[in-house]
Amino acid sequence: MEHRRLGSSGMYVSEISYGNWITHGSQVEQQSAIACVKTALEVGITTFDTADVYAATKAETVLGKALKGVRRESYELFTKVYWPTGSGKNDRGLSRKHIMESAHASLKRLGTDHIDLYQAHRFDYETPLEETLSAFEDLIRQGKVHYIGTSEWRASEIAAALKIQDERGYTRFVSNQPQYSMLWRVIDKEVVPLSEKEGIGQIVWSPIAQGVLTGKYKPGKKAPAGSRATDKNGGAGMISRWLTHDVLVAVEKLRPIAESVDLTMAQLAVAWVLQNKNVSSAIMGATKPSQVKENVKASGVKLSAQTMKAIDKALGSLPETDPAKNVSPSTRP
Repeated sequence: MEHRRLGSSGMYVSEISYGNWITHGSQVEQQSAIACVKTALEVGITTFDTADVYAATKAETVLGKALKGVRRESYELFTKVYWPTGSGKNDRGLSRKHIMESAHASLKRLGTDHIDLYQAHRFDYETPLEETLSAFEDLIRQGKVHYIGTSEWRASEIAAALKIQDERGYTRFVSNQPQYSMLWRVIDKEVVPLSEKEGIGQIVWSPIAQGVLTGKYKPGKKAPAGSRATDKNGGAGMISRWLTHDVLVAVEKLRPIAESVDLTMAQLAVAWVLQNKNVSSAIMGATKPSQVKENVKASGVKLSAQTMKAIDKALGSLPETDPAKNVSPSTRP
């Protein structure tokens, strides 16, 4: 397993991190989830990403149990705040009230006294940015949070935050967590250039496009039984946008490319995002240990310019590149 610096910070993260968005606490039984985490540790993954909202807070609890007894200094623990964690008017967003309450609840569920990276899960248009950044700074000064980052923020929003942080002497954001894959490249035109300039690293989610880039979904055929596309509680709605005939036909064209470099299609997809030097880590999800063992083989892979061009040719105009597609809710959910 290779490691990279998280942005311009002094903290290193594993090139492939383990995320439990729609697996722990919902799609996968607890013992299977714990087995996946143990396997991740065994194969060299040191970075674990979750969020308070995943599986209605259950995902953090499961991850905390899985990491119990593991030397705390040996791994990096990430979580997030923004989406609703209750039915109350203030159980959401990036107000000081919600950030403080959510951070303490996350610490309790995770069974730890600090969060290595605390991320704003979306931009909150209903809270003054100064209020959000002040709350994050207080958590850092209290020693409960080590680093802070964003998730799915636009370049202009990240820039506005950095300006306030610099003016007030606050700790700067060191990361952004966007969706990024061969099929979804909306950060390339604006977010990545700004991030390279400002020392922000990307921790990307869905590098295999919800599983579509594994090649398991075939054009003209039903989705495999037990796959994400058939699980209404495990992301079926999210993956449906990729299950079009044109996308599935194009993805099949990636198969010979993967074989030519001795990689599975999933490994090729993860390796592709890691070719971007601004990417600090690619988040991998798994429902069984064997998937963890296979996907980590993408770490350290160097794809040639010829291979990268072949991928672009296979996908044609299908990849989404419009930065305007990177949006946060206009009002709190």
